[in-house]
Amino acid sequence: MTSTGSSTYEGFTAEERAAMKDHAQETRKAARRSSRADKAAQAERDVLEKIAEMEDSDRVMAERVHAVVTAGAPALAPKLWYGMPAYALDGKVVCFFQSAQKFTSRYATLGFSDRAKLDEGPMWAAGFALTEVTPEAEERIAALVRRAVR
Repeated sequence: MTSTGSSTYEGFTAEERAAMKDHAQETRKAARRSSRADKAAQAERDVLEKIAEMEDSDRVMAERVHAVVTAGAPALAPKLWYGMPAYALDGKVVCFFQSAQKFTSRYATLGFSDRAKLDEGPMWAAGFALTEVTPEAEERIAALVRRAVR
């Protein structure tokens, strides 16, 4: 293929490369764990550790999202996914929290994968911007994660 126009491909950003390195490290770490229970317990510790490393505003939101997701959809197992807290069903990520700091964005994101059962007609939201997690936002997050795993 030939390129037309003046745009040039510069590859992945530093943030994207860091996320890919995080994912490779997470995969290697998970492969070393022995029992399923050990893997699940360590995965949750890894998520809580990653949340604790976040800047204040992202950390507060991630802590609330973690509490709401684990309470509202206990079938979802916490795990790291590309260096972000994520929640999986049968090992496949259903939803995740992306801090604003991670990709130098102006807001954090609560995202859902194609495994989430949020289908609503020919078009539906798969990501939500978060600037704070209010009680109303907590209710909406809980409803979304319950619906995602129904």
